[in-house]
This record gives sequence, structure tokens and C-alpha cells, in this order.
Amino acid sequence: MVKSILTVLGFVSCMVLFGQQKQILKGRVMAAGTPVSGATVNVEQTRFGAVTDTAGYFNIAVLQKEIFILKISAVGYTTVTRQVKMQATADSLYTIELQTVAADLSEIVVTGTMKEVSRMQSPVPVEVITPKLFQKNPTPSLFEAIGMVNGVKPQLNCNVCNTGDIHINGMEGPYTMILIDGMPIVSALSTVYGLNGIPNSIVERIEVVKGPGSSLYGSEAMGGIINVITKNPLKAPIVSADVFATSWREYSADASAKFKTGKVTGLLGVNYFNYQHPADKNKDGFTDLTLQDRISVFNKWNIERKDNRLASLALRYVSENRWGGQMEWDKNWRGSDSIYGESIYTKRWELIGMYQLPVKEKIMAQFSYNRHQQDSWYGVIPYMAEQQVLFAQMFWDKQWGSRHNFLLGGSYRYTFYDDNTPATTSADGLKNAAAHTPLPGIFVQDEWMINEKSTLLAGYRYDYNEHHGNVHSPRIAYKFSPNSRNTLRASFGTGYRVVNLFTEDHAALTGARQVVITEALDPERSYNGNLNYVLKIPMHNAFVGLDVTGFYSYFTNKIVGDFDTDPGKIIYDNLKGHAVSRGVALNADVNFAFPLKILAGITYMNVYSIEDRLNMPRKNIQLNAPEWSGNFVVSYSLPYQFAIDFTGKWDGPMRLPVLPNDYRPEYSPWFCIANLQLSKKFSNGLELYGGIKNLFNFLPEDPIMRPFDPFNKYVNDPVTNPHGYTFDPSYNYAPLQGIRSFLGMRYNLFK
Repeated sequence: MVKSILTVLGFVSCMVLFGQQKQILKGRVMAAGTPVSGATVNVEQTRFGAVTDTAGYFNIAVLQKEIFILKISAVGYTTVTRQVKMQATADSLYTIELQTVAADLSEIVVTGTMKEVSRMQSPVPVEVITPKLFQKNPTPSLFEAIGMVNGVKPQLNCNVCNTGDIHINGMEGPYTMILIDGMPIVSALSTVYGLNGIPNSIVERIEVVKGPGSSLYGSEAMGGIINVITKNPLKAPIVSADVFATSWREYSADASAKFKTGKVTGLLGVNYFNYQHPADKNKDGFTDLTLQDRISVFNKWNIERKDNRLASLALRYVSENRWGGQMEWDKNWRGSDSIYGESIYTKRWELIGMYQLPVKEKIMAQFSYNRHQQDSWYGVIPYMAEQQVLFAQMFWDKQWGSRHNFLLGGSYRYTFYDDNTPATTSADGLKNAAAHTPLPGIFVQDEWMINEKSTLLAGYRYDYNEHHGNVHSPRIAYKFSPNSRNTLRASFGTGYRVVNLFTEDHAALTGARQVVITEALDPERSYNGNLNYVLKIPMHNAFVGLDVTGFYSYFTNKIVGDFDTDPGKIIYDNLKGHAVSRGVALNADVNFAFPLKILAGITYMNVYSIEDRLNMPRKNIQLNAPEWSGNFVVSYSLPYQFAIDFTGKWDGPMRLPVLPNDYRPEYSPWFCIANLQLSKKFSNGLELYGGIKNLFNFLPEDPIMRPFDPFNKYVNDPVTNPHGYTFDPSYNYAPLQGIRSFLGMRYNLFK
């Protein structure tokens, strides 16, 4: 009955709609005398719209009305809202001018070449995630937000303490270099926790470069680079806030404020996250989500100088207390063998500075310092560590004529690392020996615009390591753009990494496994080739952007953890053979004439290693590297500033760490974590939003082996444990949180 009534009402509505007389709005969108193709033209408060053709023209069929409000937007241009009257004659045209945005968030990038350049002009492909994108699926940390980039996977490595790292194209976290404003702030010991405490309110954009970047950034930039660009205080809102809570009683507050004193403009950002209500929905006796109490404070200053020279200084402090384990655990059981828990206290200080020298040439000086202290217990295994990293860099940015953009620089990186593990024990094993690692380097790069269609970039870096000697890292990239709708990029580069095992492999600390190192570990090397093609397709009712990349990376001296030989041990050595990461990634961006936008990506990859032991080559598929994966964002704008966002990330089967004779499958199932959000914007800068996370309520099965015996006290009982299973929380491929709701509020106050 209800269905019949709705059908009749829908039919009547359509008859009324089509019964009204329509008229045609005609116009052309221009910018500095040049037609703008692919611009979206919407009639406000209606469902009508169009996309401009290659000559900038649009036609919109609308209902009879005298005055309309048009909203025109295009990538790289300011959005224009214009009130128009219906044309006096059928041949009348409206010409609408757009202004180019000098620093559009989606177009200006620095990570690929260490200088500001249009994203489309960069010979190195760079993917960008902006606050507008990750606000479509609000998260309490950038660790989760970065998963909205196709081919980038935030991987949880432990089901107890929920530590994780970032995988790019299937390679483990240590192969990903994480920068803040171009400085190597987050690395080694802090990689696991570094992205958790960055306030979203101070982030302008995140840039992702897939493939080695060691020719500019040195060690650790083997598999890819994630550069967190913080806001310029001069352009930030006066006050910004973002507060939300979930039905799991997670609370996240993110706020920032701008202030000015004389020639100094500052931005203060604070992020607080709290979750203190243990939940065990899968009934294994362990917390499904790690309890956390985290605060991060960020303060950045920009100084106005003569001739617009740059000068900035930023400070950040992070303090976090997290624990996971058996439901009855509290801090009184820390380090005991009665009730299992993994407890981590983290304190972190960061300093970042940039100064342009007061000389005629453009010479930039950059520096950073960070100190990371960790006090942690994994069951009865203590891990006490401290890391300090001092980094200084200076480079000369020179334009030679009209075709050569030259970069010459030098850097010095000093790392101090100390912990209570064998990693910092003297050769005789009798005393502690903290690691002191100086790493000086020089680099040079030339970007040559051969003609209006072709650009060639060549770069080289030389580093010296006291243990491994001379390290050379060349790269070359080529871009060909026959027109504004087609761009082809090809690149080849190398990367290297000096390994600090215990700071990067969390499996070495959790699950009560014994760590065995069979030899002195040599630095890893990688060689990468990328082929990228970007195609823009303006259509009558839509604008389609396609971005496809083929990648191939070859790794030597790869550090491999052997989990299979002995279930009670992790055995590390240099790979006797090589490793490969190869595949294809496709991103699609579709803007329709009506207010619907779709972003979707899919990645196919084949990641494996070939190990040669006793002249018997063996192929091993990389753990936690799904052959197929993808993401999607579907956004629809409703009248009165309402919007619906449907977002998600899906993974195909991936190989997981299983024990001998394990009853759990070696490969995970296909799954999708989808989210739905409804938001409403108000004219005073306020925005309300709410929705559902993990809409399909997907949960992994059997995430912890033998949760009832976390200290392995009864593993040798042949009756209750005939297969010799041991406690192991590393079988992870998806979050343990099921479906949950969230509700939040954002506010931005500008001048």
C-alpha cells in the first residue's frame, strides 16, 4: 500500500515538473581571455546544471523564472556566485570571468621537487589530500585520514596496542618517509605514533609521492613520501574548531586560533583525543580498541620580512598514554605476568624552522629537531627508548634563463638512539652502547623545460654513512603535455635506508617472540620506475579526470623477518635475493552537471620477495599487501547547504602471518569499510555533521591466537594445545571496531 502511494506521488510530481514551461540559460566561462573547459555551472537551490565544453560554453534548461543564482567552479580558479536575469532573446549569452587561484590547495605541490610548482606542471606525479576531502569521513588522526589515498594503507600491526604504520604500494611502513613541512620529523622510533598527534586544524594539505625520493630526501625515502604541509598563519581562519564523538564514547577535539603581534603572525593548534571505555564485542577477553588519552599542541609563527622573504618557526608537543589488553587490566598490572596488557607512554617534542637568507639569490635554510621518549611494556617485555634527530639543510633555488630551474643544496642529519634491547648493546654484550649516526649529504637537481610541451628533471644525491660508506642516489623524470587534457610522465629513481630494526618492527616487541639477528645488517636499496598518464575529458553533462600509474620497484638487501621457522622467534637477516613491488593504479574523478561528485581509485599490485637459500629460490608473497584494493568518495549536494558523503576503502585478500598448522586462513577475505555522513553548513561558518562508520559492520575473525594464555604458560600441554600454538596478536587486516555512529560540529571564523 505504502509503495503504491509513493509511486503515485512520484508520478504526479513528475507530471507537475514536466508540465512547467522550461527556458534555456546560455553562457560562456572565461579566464584572462581563455575559455575554461570542464567548469561546473549549477543553478542554486535547484537540481539543474551543466559542465562547460572545450570552448567554455554551457546550456542549462531551467524552469520559467526571472532571476537565477549561478555558482561556477573549476579546478585552479576561484568559485564565483553570480545573480543573473533571464536573457531578453534566445541568442543572448552571459560571459562569466574566473580568476586563477595562485595557491590552490589541489594544484600547488612541493614534495616532488622541493619547490612550489603547479601540480600539473610537476614532472613528478604527486597525489594530494586536503582537509575538504578527509572531512568527508572525520577521523581523530591523520593516520586514519591518509587511507583515503588510493594505494596508501594505514596498517595496524597489533590487535592489542593498535600501533601501525603507513604502507605505500604494499611496502611496509619503514619504507615510507613522513615529513612535516618538508622536514624529516617523523621517522624510525616515532613512525608508529607520529601521525596520531598532528592536529587536523593546522593541516593545509598532505602530499603523497609514490616511489623512491632519496635523491632529495635521503635515507628512508625508499618506497614513498608523505609530506604534511601545515597552514600558513597569514591565510588561516581567526578561529577554527572541529569536535566530534562516537557511540563508542570516543571524543575528539581539534581547535586553532590565529593571532598577530607586530610583524609576527601566529597559529596555535590543539588536538585532544580520549577513549576510556573498554569494549570487547568479539568476546575474546581483550579490548577491541586501545584506550588512549592524547594531547598535541602546535604553534607556528610567520614573520613578515622585507621583499616578502620567508621566515617561520613551529613547535609541537605530543603526550600520549595508551593501553590495550585483557579487560580487567589496569596500570597496577603494568609489567606483571598475571594479567596481560600493552602499555605505552609517549612524549615528543618537535622544532621546525625555515629562513630565507637576506641576499639577492633565493637561498633557503631549514632546520628541525625532535626528541621522542617512549616508556612501554608489552606484557612482561619492557621497551624503554629515546630518539633525538637533528636536521639542517640549505639550498639555492636558481632560475637560469627561461628554461632551467636549478636546485643545489646540502644537508646534515644526526640521529641519537638508545633503548634497552640488544640493538644498543656493545659487541661484547656487557654494556649499553647508544647509536650515534651522522649523515651528511649534498644534492643537485635541474628542471629543464625543453619546450612548452616537454620538461626533463634530473637529480643526484650523495650521502656518506660511517658504517656503509658512500651512497649515491640519482633520479630522472620526464613530462610530456601535448595539450591541457593529456599529460604523460615517466620517472626512474633510487632509494636507500639505513635500518634501525627495533624502532621499526613492532612485531619484535609484541607477542612474546624472541628476536634473533643472524648477521650484520646492510643498508637496503631500491630502484623504481613509474609511468603516469593523466587524461581530462570534458563532456556535455560531466567532466571526467583519469589518472593511471604503472609502477615497478626492485629492492636489494631487504631486511626480512622470518616468522615461520620457529613460532617462538623472529629471525632477521638481509634477504639473499631480491624483492619486487609492481602494479597499476587508476584514479577517476567525475564531476556531473548536477551536484554529484565521485572520486574512485583501484590498485592492482604484486608484491613479493625471491629468497635464495641453499640454491633453492623461494617466492614469498608480502604480508598485508592485498593484490586488489581501492577507495571511493561519493558526494551529493542538497538544497539549503546540506550534503551527503559516502566514503569507503576496500581490500582484496592479503597474506597474513599465521603459525604452523594454524586453523586460521592464510589469506583474508574481501571486505569493505564504508562510511556515511550527512552535513549541514550555515552562513555564519558553522557546520554540523553526523553519520555512521563501518556501515556494513565488518569485523575480522580470530584476531588473537590463544587470548586465554597471553603469557604462554600452558603452551606445552599436549592435551589442550596439541599443535603448539602460542599467543600472537599480529593477525590483523581490518579494525576491530564494528558499526558505530558519530556526531560533530565544525566552526571557522574568517575576517
